[in-house]
Amino acid sequence: MLTIPMPENETDRLAALQSYHIFDTAEEKDFDQLTTLASAICGVPIALITFIDEKRQWFKSHFGTDVTENLREHSFCAHTIAADDDILIVPEARADARFAENPMVTGPTQINFYAGVPLVNEDGYALGTLCVIDQKIKHLTHEQGEALKILGKQVVDKLELKRKVLHLEKANQELLNSNVLIQKFASMAAHDIKNPLSSILLTSQALKIRQEKLQDKGCIHLADLNIAATKNLLSLVEEMLAYSKSPSLLLAKKQHFELNGLINKVKTMLTVPPNVEIILPPEQHRLYFSVIAFEQILINLLSNAIRYTNKPESVITIRFIQDDDFYRMEVEDNGIGIAEQYHEKIFANNFTLKITDRYNEKGSGIGLSTVKDLLTVLNGSIYVKSVPGEGTTFFIAIKK
Repeated sequence: MLTIPMPENETDRLAALQSYHIFDTAEEKDFDQLTTLASAICGVPIALITFIDEKRQWFKSHFGTDVTENLREHSFCAHTIAADDDILIVPEARADARFAENPMVTGPTQINFYAGVPLVNEDGYALGTLCVIDQKIKHLTHEQGEALKILGKQVVDKLELKRKVLHLEKANQELLNSNVLIQKFASMAAHDIKNPLSSILLTSQALKIRQEKLQDKGCIHLADLNIAATKNLLSLVEEMLAYSKSPSLLLAKKQHFELNGLINKVKTMLTVPPNVEIILPPEQHRLYFSVIAFEQILINLLSNAIRYTNKPESVITIRFIQDDDFYRMEVEDNGIGIAEQYHEKIFANNFTLKITDRYNEKGSGIGLSTVKDLLTVLNGSIYVKSVPGEGTTFFIAIKK
């Protein structure tokens, strides 16, 4: 008996085979139907779907026999996966030098006829075979051989589908795990933020009472601003807590609100320097949507526009229109601008331009990616147009 040939790409082939997690899995009706059909078409008593690893040949489906595996060194199919042909036919194994002394021929199984097609995956690796076997001398017709090849391709299609399903299930589980961690983090962060905000509110209210006694109108005005901002932040934290417990609230919790009122609320949450002017849409627009979603979008875009500017007088202009299907908003600034090669990259998670803002701080790369992810969930989109040194405009469309 001659030495069993090895495929040239054996190491890569074995790695590819392992990626399917097919070895020693349960019998499946879809594969059994194909071996039943192969046996009937070729007129033989036995048909197998086999996979070959380092040492053994394992049968995923075995029509006409109770045997479920074989040693690789005794396998006819080892020749099939090592050859370049799309089918290996052995009409009389006893008269074939490659197989005459094989225990599968000389032993109790008495194999004499074999025909097998390699199961070649989409990367070109022969993982195993679909084969038919008989104890008699036999010849396949051209049509039977072609049918066997077609059935082999069907096996590969089912195998690829199983692997894709496994990958999707794994990715889905990783996403679920990630979402659980994010929800826990959001809940913890919201709780951690809420306590100092409550303290700030109480001290601001106490400060206001004292200043009212002193009739210091300037300090009273500052205390009022501080109280309003703190209440708005506390409201946002409460929404974060609710969202961390039930993410579906982002989409489900919709309400009517007035856009300019929401923008003014967001402004109280931000530090707006005296040299920054924010121009609101001239018309009054009433929306029916998720308030927390719009808040997050406005907070991120306005915060960036305020921070990344080098102009003595900064102007941020918000435009808004709506039609039957979409809310459309533009946020334009006259800041430092963004080079064209970064117009797509800025929406990637953790990507930063490695520049410092007006406060000499660098961005985290989270804000714009969060906005894009949020808009994706909301059936919306965002893109940017910008000229370095002149300014930037973000264009947003959100499906109603």
